[in-house]
Amino acid sequence: MSTTTARPLRADAVRNRALIVDAARRLFAERGLDVTLHDVAEAAGVGVGTVYRRFPDKDALLGGLLAAKYETLVDLAEQALAEPTGRQALRSYLLGAMELRASDRALSTAVLRAAPQTQEAAELRERLHRVVEEVVDRARAEGAVRRGFTGEDVPAVTSMIGSIADRSRDELPGAWRRYGLLVVDAVCPPDGPLEPLAGSPLPAPTATSCVVSPS
Repeated sequence: MSTTTARPLRADAVRNRALIVDAARRLFAERGLDVTLHDVAEAAGVGVGTVYRRFPDKDALLGGLLAAKYETLVDLAEQALAEPTGRQALRSYLLGAMELRASDRALSTAVLRAAPQTQEAAELRERLHRVVEEVVDRARAEGAVRRGFTGEDVPAVTSMIGSIADRSRDELPGAWRRYGLLVVDAVCPPDGPLEPLAGSPLPAPTATSCVVSPS
């Protein structure tokens, strides 16, 4: 009875996989989750068949990217825990997570809505939850966080700021920082004078943008 072992990927296959993953990460960040595998193939400079051999469908590709996004957030939360106080840890994580979401419009959608596609993603999501709760608990023990705020509120808060970033990305790409700081100050005020808000308020929607077209 013979046995078979998986052969390592050839150098060109490894290169193509890296091109595909890098292109997908960039496209999802720029355009959200409506990207197709054909879009990824074109951006990666490979044939669409090459993409399908590595990732049979978009869910498989998204699963790999989702795991990477969770891992990035876990790293951010663990770095925040190294801050000298719980207040600094929570403010550091919130602002860092908002910055990640502002630079990647797919992040919020993937983390909040897309079910984990792999065991790796599920394990990373659970790890992220534990570490973020630890960050919040440290701040709570110091009396530095608004009563009732929990780690489960964090994804919604970052999503709110992400919506502002998406709206203002083309005209005022840094506008989210103004509102991110407002939210962080409300959740976990600084230990000292409040910093001045960065930037200027977003312009109010125009009258025409509020008009609903007749059906």
